[in-house]
Amino acid sequence: MAAAKSVERLAQRLVTPAEPTPAGPLRLSWLDRYPTQMALIESLHVFKPSPDRNLAADGPARTIEQALAQALVQYYPLAGRLGFTDDGGLLQVDCGGDGSGVWFTEAEAACGLEDVEYLEHPMMIPKDALLPPTPAAEKDERRLVLLVQVTTFACGGFVVGFRFSHAVADGPGAAQFMAAVGDLARGNHTAESLTLPPQWGREAIPNPATAVIGPLPSPAGAKSLEYLAMDISADYIAHYKAQYNSAAHGGSWCSAFEVLVAKAWQSRTRAAGFHPDSDVHLCFAMNARPLLHASLPRAGAGFYGNCYYIMRVSAPAGKVAGASVPDVVRIIKDGKRRMPAEFTRWATGEAGASSGVDPYQITSDYRTLLVSDWTRLGFAEVDYGWGPPAHVVPLTNLDYIATCILVKPWAHKPGARLITQCVTPDRVAAFHQGMLDMN
Repeated sequence: MAAAKSVERLAQRLVTPAEPTPAGPLRLSWLDRYPTQMALIESLHVFKPSPDRNLAADGPARTIEQALAQALVQYYPLAGRLGFTDDGGLLQVDCGGDGSGVWFTEAEAACGLEDVEYLEHPMMIPKDALLPPTPAAEKDERRLVLLVQVTTFACGGFVVGFRFSHAVADGPGAAQFMAAVGDLARGNHTAESLTLPPQWGREAIPNPATAVIGPLPSPAGAKSLEYLAMDISADYIAHYKAQYNSAAHGGSWCSAFEVLVAKAWQSRTRAAGFHPDSDVHLCFAMNARPLLHASLPRAGAGFYGNCYYIMRVSAPAGKVAGASVPDVVRIIKDGKRRMPAEFTRWATGEAGASSGVDPYQITSDYRTLLVSDWTRLGFAEVDYGWGPPAHVVPLTNLDYIATCILVKPWAHKPGARLITQCVTPDRVAAFHQGMLDMN
């Protein structure tokens, strides 16, 4: 049975733009060049078979490959290669030239998606079999911007595996590109008439002379953390939103993100057993496009580069563990309200000069929880002609950084899904029980 669940790679090809595109270097912004952006962000997008699909039409791999070539006409920097300074610093994207293009891998699996439980955790197919490999022709993997693999299953469903350089696009930007490929795959547009024409515009991103860059996260002395995924019902979310929205908080409003992050931060703090007087930290990225509305091209519409700020919220562990969930939501809201002022101080160089703090630093400090919200990025709405994905699987390769990723649940299912890797194996049961406890 194990052999039937293996993946066979049929071909790997270099997809180039369907029409001639500009050549030459495009300089990256300060935030694009930030050291942690060097990573290739990996994700799997699981699509069920479509009963309405014309059987005579091209299959998923051919359809997506052709649409990819068309999308690269306007998104041509994604077909380029990253360029570095003599001392190894990231500098630019080199567009055009020999060897440029996106590596596309076509693969198939002899089983159906049902046979592997639609890649629910623990995955019955290794993730590396569904992600595009780095071809031997690429001598320096650091230079790659985008790789794609489409694996078609016997049932007619398929999985799209992406490895996407964070140096060229942030989450909303990557989803914007995937949506463009979907539009082209469905025949709704041409390369010249995309709904949202892409904008480079990296010169609009602040480049503060006094910006501090902290050290990269290190596994040395860090704890190994356990994976746990949980489906959260709409009723669960409504329960806590109703608590917050009560008269006790002035009838104000809170989001599902704030509720779930508050509950996860509190449950983790309790499960980990931090000393009540020690500070615990919550970090999450916030979209900075609205704050750069005046300087971004087309007021930010179509901009796909990195444009976010990481907010850091801190409180004593005893306060987070002992408060009500609505009170923890209020701590998070207070942090979010500070974002415009903090970003402005960083962008003008005031923050770096006065505090020496790097707001973008990712740390392996166990007291810090890094949260990502994938529900509003747009991945769950991408449609290549088979309908939107059943679910999206973000993949993390660093098991020593405490993370919590909020994704949309299965298609047409209300609620949310939390994908966590935030406590040590001996504390997972306590964390899970804390999340389930609604008292």
